[in-house]
Amino acid sequence: VAALSAAVAAAMAVTKAAAFSAHVLTPMQERGKADSEAGKFGKAPKKCVVTGGTGFVGQRLVEMLVERGAERVVSFDVVPPPDNVWRHPAIEYVVGDLCDLEAVEQAVRGADCVWHNGACVGPYHPVEVYSRVNVGGTKNVIAACRKHGVKKLVYSSSPSTRFTADAQDVDGLTEEEMPKLPQAAYVQDYAKTKAEGELLVRAECDDALLTIAVAPHQVYGPRDNLFLPNLLEVAGLGKLRVFGGGKNRICFTYVDNYCHALILGERALYQGSPALGKFYIATDGETHPESQGFCEFWKEMEKVIVSLGFTSIMAKVHLPAWFMLTLGWLCDVVGSCLGRKFKLSKFAVRMLIMHRWFRIDAIKRDLGYQPLVGFGEGWTDTVGWFRQYWLPTFSASASGLTGDVARQTQRKIDIQSASALSSDKTD
Repeated sequence: VAALSAAVAAAMAVTKAAAFSAHVLTPMQERGKADSEAGKFGKAPKKCVVTGGTGFVGQRLVEMLVERGAERVVSFDVVPPPDNVWRHPAIEYVVGDLCDLEAVEQAVRGADCVWHNGACVGPYHPVEVYSRVNVGGTKNVIAACRKHGVKKLVYSSSPSTRFTADAQDVDGLTEEEMPKLPQAAYVQDYAKTKAEGELLVRAECDDALLTIAVAPHQVYGPRDNLFLPNLLEVAGLGKLRVFGGGKNRICFTYVDNYCHALILGERALYQGSPALGKFYIATDGETHPESQGFCEFWKEMEKVIVSLGFTSIMAKVHLPAWFMLTLGWLCDVVGSCLGRKFKLSKFAVRMLIMHRWFRIDAIKRDLGYQPLVGFGEGWTDTVGWFRQYWLPTFSASASGLTGDVARQTQRKIDIQSASALSSDKTD
C-alpha cells in the first residue's frame, strides 16, 4: 500500500510540473469539432465510460465521445489526469484501479456503453502485472457491467494476440487468415494476457451484454507516449540504427481513426449484427503510401528523425538481423537472471524487422469503417506536434535521456506494478 501511495504521489507531483501546463487543442480535435458541428457522425451514447481514459488512445476517445454528443463521459484510470487534459463539463476524471472491483462498479454504474481500453501496454511490465490488470481487470469490468446492467462493452484489443510465438511475418493478412485464439504460445506476455482478456469479453456476448473487440496496429498521433518517444529518444542520442535490410512493411493507425473505429464498434452492437462477439483490426488502410495498405517502416522513421533535426539513420551502417536477434536473446537471458527488463529484447528486434500489415476488409464491411484521416496527413500532424511540443522537452546525456511524454508512460508502469504488488500481499 505504501508503495502504491508513493507511486501515485510521485505521478501527481511530476504531472503538475509537466511542460504542457495548458490544454493543447491539437489538429485532430479541431477536425473532430468541425465534423461534429457539421453533423457528419451519429450521436454518441448519453453516458459513456472509458477505462484507461488518460492514456494516449483513451484520452482522445474521451474527447471524441464528447465531440459527438455524449452527455457524460467517465474517464477511469489508475493515474491522475495530467494538467493538460480537456476540462469539459461532460467529462468526469476518476482515479481508480481495474483490479479494484468496487471502484470499477462505481465507475460503470448507469453507463450505456463501456470502452475497455485500460491495460498494461508494452513489453516492460512484470509478468504478474500483465495478468492482474489485463486479465483480472477485464474480469472486473465484465462483472461490473453485468451487475449494473450495462448493455454494451467494446474491448480494445491488440493484433499482437495473433502473432505467432516465433513472430512470423504478417504480410497482408485478414482477421480470418490469422491464427485463431487461444494460441498454444504467444510472442510475449502482453500479447498472451490481451488475448485472454479478449476471449473473456467475446465469450460474454449475449442478449444482456453485447460485446466486440477492435484493435489498431501501431497507433500513432500527437501526444503519443510510447511508440515514437522511445524510438526518437534513442535517435536523439545518435544510437538508433536500421535493423536488417530496412525494407520491412508495416501499417499504422492514426489515433483518430482508431477512436472512430471504437465508436463504430458500439454502433454495431445490436441484435442480429454481424459484428457481435467478433474481432476486428482498424488501420489507415489504403491511405498508406502503398495503396494495398502499408508503407516501409524505416523509410517513415527516417522522415520523422530528420525532420526533428537528428542524424539520418539511413546513412549509417545497418545492423544485420541475425546479429540483433542474437543480441536481443542475450539481453533476455541476462535480464531473466537479474530480474530486469531491457528495452532491447528478442521481441523488440522481431517487431522492428518483420512485416506487420493487415487488410481491413472485415471492419469496412461490417462496421462501415473508413479512415477519417489519411496516413500522409496524420503523419504530418504527428511530426509537427513532436517538433513543437516534444522536442523542446527532450534532453540527452551520456547517462541517459529524458522527455516528459516518455516519463508519463514510466509513471503508469510504476503505479500499476505497485498496485499489483500491494494486491498480492492482501490476497
